[in-house]
Amino acid sequence: MPELPEVEVVRRGLDAHVVGRSITAVRVHHPRAVRRHEEGPADLTARLLDRVVTGTGRRGKYLWLTLDGGDALVVHLGMSGQMLLGPVTKTEHLRVATLLDDGTAMSFVDQRTFGGWMLADLVTVDGTEVPVPVAHVARDPLDPLFDAAAVVKVLRGKHSEIKRQLLDQTVVSGIGNIYADESLWRAKVNGARIAETLTKPKLVELLGHAAEVMRDALGQGGTSFDSLYVNVNGESGYFDRSLDAYGREGLPCRRCGAIMKRDKFMNRSSFYCPRCQPRPRQPGPRQPGPRQPRPRP
Repeated sequence: MPELPEVEVVRRGLDAHVVGRSITAVRVHHPRAVRRHEEGPADLTARLLDRVVTGTGRRGKYLWLTLDGGDALVVHLGMSGQMLLGPVTKTEHLRVATLLDDGTAMSFVDQRTFGGWMLADLVTVDGTEVPVPVAHVARDPLDPLFDAAAVVKVLRGKHSEIKRQLLDQTVVSGIGNIYADESLWRAKVNGARIAETLTKPKLVELLGHAAEVMRDALGQGGTSFDSLYVNVNGESGYFDRSLDAYGREGLPCRRCGAIMKRDKFMNRSSFYCPRCQPRPRQPGPRQPGPRQPRPRP
């Protein structure tokens, strides 16, 4: 599933090419792609026609196009969604097609149809305008207003695995399975550690690594393991060549040489170095104490 860097790459591509353009034609090819728009495909089509794209936004893994009139077209890429500019050569997975006033085709392609479009009003949350469906999503580590100290305070009160908390979009957004593993590897923390047992400096370091690794991924166009994630021009990212943890089971740790391991976690996989990131010790079975003699009546 695309994570923050991949979604940000797509947002930047849209920002560079569609802002200031009006939408002159819309066709919904598959109703599932607009299922989150409760009023249905016809309403979405009618409300998009002749609208001007005034800007773009992103919060975590959500992106949106702001429109004249004060609402926004919210796009969730799901597992395989693509926002493409220009002709679409393979149309079997074309879900929504639009045409801009300069003749550019803007298309939503989604093989697995888990993503989709919807129109939503904007609301102000903590001084920032976001679409209503995104209002519950926390700020991400690349947000200029991200408050690491506040997030650390939340994490220090969580009695669950630190990786689980990194994946909780209401605590900190944008970090998915890949970048959680990468951040934990850089911080030398095992994802099974209980969040409240980590010190404040270690949690600050971990969040810093999360921002760092996602900036690194952005610089390389994101992470593409297959053809499902591409930018607006249909090009894949290549950060997968620089991954230190994710997908490296059985390979030597780039830091210490130990063989990387994989554990199952939340129906996913966690990759880590057993030497640099030792698993937390599990409490052993409780040992019975010496039997005390019963008092005589």
